[in-house]
Amino acid sequence: MTDTAISADVEAAVLESCRRAKVASRVLATATRLTKDAALNAMADGLVADAARIVAANAKDVDRERAGGMSPGLLDRLTLTEERIAKIAEALRFLASLPDPVGEIKRGSTLPNGLRLIQKAVPMGVVGMIYEARPNVTVDAAGLALKSGNAAVLRGGSAAAESNEVIVAVLQDALESVGLPRDAVQSIDAYGREGARVLMHARGLVDVLVPRGGKGLIQTVVRESTVPAIETGEGNCHVYLDASAPLQRSIDIVVNSKTHRVGVCNAAETLLVHKDAADDKLALVLAALHEAGVTLHVDDATRYLAPDNVPTVPATEEDWETEYLSMDLAVKVVDSIEDAIAHIGRYSTGHTEAIVTDDINAAEQFVSHVDSAAVIVNASTRFTDGGEFGLGAEIGISTQKLHARGPMGLAELTTTTWVVYGDGHVRS
Repeated sequence: MTDTAISADVEAAVLESCRRAKVASRVLATATRLTKDAALNAMADGLVADAARIVAANAKDVDRERAGGMSPGLLDRLTLTEERIAKIAEALRFLASLPDPVGEIKRGSTLPNGLRLIQKAVPMGVVGMIYEARPNVTVDAAGLALKSGNAAVLRGGSAAAESNEVIVAVLQDALESVGLPRDAVQSIDAYGREGARVLMHARGLVDVLVPRGGKGLIQTVVRESTVPAIETGEGNCHVYLDASAPLQRSIDIVVNSKTHRVGVCNAAETLLVHKDAADDKLALVLAALHEAGVTLHVDDATRYLAPDNVPTVPATEEDWETEYLSMDLAVKVVDSIEDAIAHIGRYSTGHTEAIVTDDINAAEQFVSHVDSAAVIVNASTRFTDGGEFGLGAEIGISTQKLHARGPMGLAELTTTTWVVYGDGHVRS
């Protein structure tokens, strides 16, 4: 996103979309749970009914991006099948089953002077999303925004343009079928990068902006946006095998963390192994990773312990910093848990780190000293996910510390209002 001038027509069109979203957000803010849940179920039904049309549109996106050289991991993230659409629809139905976050009382009290205070959850208003090559996010963002009483303005990127056009139309039809405004979910994909830049500067019309994608996209939005933005997504995630880590558990967790889906932000990118575990376990872990098709970028100690039939690549400083989003993994032997924690502190993006151990003291030390949105003990990094955490879906995984951190579900798309009840009180 460069500093080139934005055409007046694009600016006017995107700002008009944001204004319509603002109007729609006022309707959603007072919509009953019954109406919102009916809309979510109608969205789910519409996606399933139109799955073949969505898959056909998605195939055009996938074929174009494959021809353009998109990596296999990102192509997987872009691809929709009828099975995946059914799972996306099921997530909407699960959202409908969750309590309405709007109106939840956070705290309250009666002051000595008799004033009664209540702090309650209210919608943000208009939520903007800028994301890349993830048509499932279109549905997740729309559903979460709706359930939390917000309107959504979405910029899903050129890679998924055909998919998103059909998906947004299906969602808008569902909204209209239950009496809610179509403008509650809008796409500005037609306006390209210029449109994204207008969205970033639509302060006063858009209440919060959530970027979701690669490092370049996220940093551009965080740096340039005048709309308050929540930093999400980039995941240089680590798995640490402690000295007491059981062999089979280590293999299962490391292989799953790396290979389950490589093009997602909660896939592991670096494996750290305590020297006492490395002597008798590392060779077998590396063999399992090699058999799964992983390219191993290793330090000298790891190369020395690797089996002869497992090829390795010498790791560079860049490897410790890289979110591969591919079948690549950096591997390092460390002298102690303190060294592992220090390495994570230096290179992590603050997303997800996991420890495999049978030592409760080591687990507690890791949890206490690792500063990331999710810290996992004896499980795969792939569990850092709104659906897996029981949130129904997620609008992103926040790696910042203000307002929201970790998977962002319904609660994170609300803010609060203080309601004050008096009886003619005046301040002296």
